[in-house]
Amino acid sequence: MANTVQVTLKKSVIGSNPTQRKTVEALGLRKLNQTVEHQDNAAVRGMINKVSHLVVVTEN
Repeated sequence: MANTVQVTLKKSVIGSNPTQRKTVEALGLRKLNQTVEHQDNAAVRGMINKVSHLVVVTEN
């Protein structure tokens, strides 16, 4: 797979805004330290930027 990013939830969503919680859920993250892989496109990058303080991104 070319142009993918791995997104890992490193901080809890407790205390976050409801929109940030929905964004984390839309990325497919449910538990701490869970990692998901997404295509690297503008929509995913926008979601990552919105919750950048909660996640760690690794580019492949």
